[in-house]
Parts: sequence; structure tokens; C-alpha cells
Amino acid sequence: MNSVKNQKSSESLLIVKDLNVTFSTPDGDVTAVNKLNFDLRAGETLGIVGESGSGKSQTAFALMGLLARNGTIGGSAIFNGREILNLAEKELNRMRAEEISMIFQDPMTSLNPYMRIGDQLTEVLMLHKRMSKSEAYLESIRMLDAVKMPEARKRMSMYPHEFSGGMRQRVMIAMALLCQPKLLIADEPTTALDVTVQAQIMILLNELQQEFNTAIIMITHDLGVIAGVCDKVLVMYAGRTMEYGTAREVFYQPTHPYSIGLLNAVPRLDGDEESLTTIPGNPPNLLRLPKGCPFQPRCQFAVDHCAACEPQLEAFGNRRLRACFKAPGELV
Repeated sequence: MNSVKNQKSSESLLIVKDLNVTFSTPDGDVTAVNKLNFDLRAGETLGIVGESGSGKSQTAFALMGLLARNGTIGGSAIFNGREILNLAEKELNRMRAEEISMIFQDPMTSLNPYMRIGDQLTEVLMLHKRMSKSEAYLESIRMLDAVKMPEARKRMSMYPHEFSGGMRQRVMIAMALLCQPKLLIADEPTTALDVTVQAQIMILLNELQQEFNTAIIMITHDLGVIAGVCDKVLVMYAGRTMEYGTAREVFYQPTHPYSIGLLNAVPRLDGDEESLTTIPGNPPNLLRLPKGCPFQPRCQFAVDHCAACEPQLEAFGNRRLRACFKAPGELV
């Protein structure tokens, strides 16, 4: 297991332009992702944040070629200099095995309950790295050690049900990193875990990124989860980008009402119960989006113009983006 010193490249590893994901349903077409744009360099972490139904996971599934059969993809995603959208199945399988890996929300749905953990790990290396069984066994133990699995050698002979939720997630992280991918997509990797284990997993991912120089896309509904981990943050709502900027900018100087609402819903150690507020209402039905800005029915800053026209994504400041008619200074 070769470690790589973390050095962010000046060139983008992944460039996503005007990504669209549309699903055909009996009630009409649903656009789950609408003209999404972002880029990511080696060693960087991008957090994609938003409520359920905002298009976060479908963005990941589109990049991985895992959309449902009724889904279609538009736009472009250049990974390591190559277009990866709509690849042939053979190429997709190779890419998912060697270059891009994904960690899912619930490891129990990804691990085979009838196979020992060691067999599941060694199988990956024997199939994709052409290692012998003994080589794959030793490399799997080393990777379990890397994700701080206690008694790694002993765990190789155990089944998934014998592990705690946090330990199963460590197994999934180890499996995802076995082939040392250039990009790791983590889709709500801590949602099913308690707060203490959440923090441990986030610290672990950060440490592994430092070691392997892996680019990470962290998908979550909770801004607090990615506070100290991400370099950049993309805030999504109804399949659209509401705000995009560095993590420091979005956390300390949010410029979109939705970003402000998500931040106000994060519990704070120095706050009280009265300081914790929720965003009123619910995310919209994508089949019947409101006119104008999709967030305006829930927005405390909305004016008549917001219901008439949809704001375009505009650049400002240090390469930041936002889609709002209100000037940042007006959001008080």
C-alpha cells in the first residue's frame, strides 16, 4: 500500500458542465439535476449539500453510470481528461473498479451478508489487480489497518452482521480504497451512525485523503458534517445550484437564503434551543415546480419578482456563484 503525499494539483481532475439528469415517468419528465457545474482537483474535497430530493445522489449516480433505466443524462463530465458520461458498460465497470469508487449510506446493503469480510476484500484485488490470493489477503489486512479497524487480521474471518455500523462503514471505505481510486464519492456515509462515530469517520476520510491524495465528493444533507473537511461547497435545491464557493466562504459568509436556512438548522455548542430554526415548508414536487425561483415559496426574503422569474447563476467575488435576486447585503 503506497502512500502519496497530499499535493493539490493546479489542473482539474473532474470538470462537470451543464449536467442534466431527467427521468421519464407516467406523469411526465422529471428533471432531477438541472445544469450543474463544478470542478474538482486531486486532493480536494467538494461537499454537495441539500435536503432530500435536491438532486445530490442523482448527481453521483450519473457520474458513476448508476442511474435507473428511465433516466437520461445530458451535459459533460470530463474525468482525468476523458468524457465519462454514457460510457459503454465494459468501460464503466473498469472505471468504477480502478478510478472512481463510491461509499453508500448503508453499508449493509453493499456488503454480502453470506460472505466473510476477508473474502469480499480479497475478491476485489484478485479481480481488478490480478493479485494472488495470498497477496490480496495481506493487502486487505493492510487496508483495514489503514482505516483503523481494530484487530484487522481477526476481522477478516468475520461476517458483516458481526460488525457495528461504524465498523461496517470502515470496511466499505477500505473496499473503496483498495484499488487506490483517483476519486471517491461518499453518499451520506455517516447518516446511519451516531454523532461520535460520524466524527470518527469524517476524520478518517480526511486522513486517508492526506495519505492517498484522493479527490472526494462528499454528499450530505447536513452542513455541519462537512464543516471542517471540505475545500468547496455546492448547495443544491430542486436539482439546481443555489450557491457555490469555498467552504470558509459558504460557512462564514453565506449569500443565499437557502444556505442561510441550512446553517441556522445546524445545532451549535454555544447556542440554545431558541437559536435553532428550521426552514418552513417542504421541498417542491419536481413535476410541479413553482414559477420563478424554486425556493421562493419557503424563502423569508422573497419578493414578487422572485415568483415571476427564475434567477440565473451569477459569478461574484472570488469565483463564487449564487442564484438569487437579492444582494448579499439585503439578507439580514
